[in-house]
Amino acid sequence: MIISKQNSLIKQIRSLEDKKNRDKLGVYLAEGTKLVNDAILSGANVEVIVGVKNGLNAIKNLSNGSFRVEEVSEEVFKSITTEVSPQGALAVIKKPELEFSLPKSKSLLLDGVSDPSNVGAIIRTAAASGYKDVYLCETADPFNPKSVRASMGGVFKVNLYLVDREKFLNEINIPLIVADMNGTNVYETKIGENFCIVIGNEGRGVSQQIKEKATLTVSIPMENQMESLNASVSAGILMYLLKN
Repeated sequence: MIISKQNSLIKQIRSLEDKKNRDKLGVYLAEGTKLVNDAILSGANVEVIVGVKNGLNAIKNLSNGSFRVEEVSEEVFKSITTEVSPQGALAVIKKPELEFSLPKSKSLLLDGVSDPSNVGAIIRTAAASGYKDVYLCETADPFNPKSVRASMGGVFKVNLYLVDREKFLNEINIPLIVADMNGTNVYETKIGENFCIVIGNEGRGVSQQIKEKATLTVSIPMENQMESLNASVSAGILMYLLKN
């Protein structure tokens, strides 16, 4: 059992709250027994699972994986978790190394979405609604602990591509559908089988560069003088409305 907060593994895990360290080491955290179980079942590249005794007991297939398992004291675990109500287990997972691939079917582009929780919630809905490829341009880090937690396991089930806006726009060859409050009522539009929905920044919306490239701009009609919806809510509505 690890009882020192100065243990090298513990110090490394604590450092993963910082994006630059996640990028440098190529790993991220999944916290909570459900997420750790999902990571194992989804075939994520788990490197090590750390937890207190009760937390580790709640992890299925704990002895069947190729990952390292470390039990720690309650005090040590409190020093590495970012959860308000920790469940006693977390996993260090290697980031997937995906070669860039253009979208060929229903997909999603997040253009400057800045809230990690929104990014995670959108990834969760993408996984649930069958959007396999999610492209991210100048967004919050999808491997931020808040994003991973909000994705509810979705981060293990979709392909995540960090892309350059200009390169993506120059190469995409399927319709680009931009969500904007000034667009055509989404209920009155017809869209083909393959497309890429763009969700913009929470305050500024979609970048001008992408607006100019858009095949179609759609809006979600609203009542009671409401002007906008949360980015993740808008994304969810559009993904389900347009998938059929």
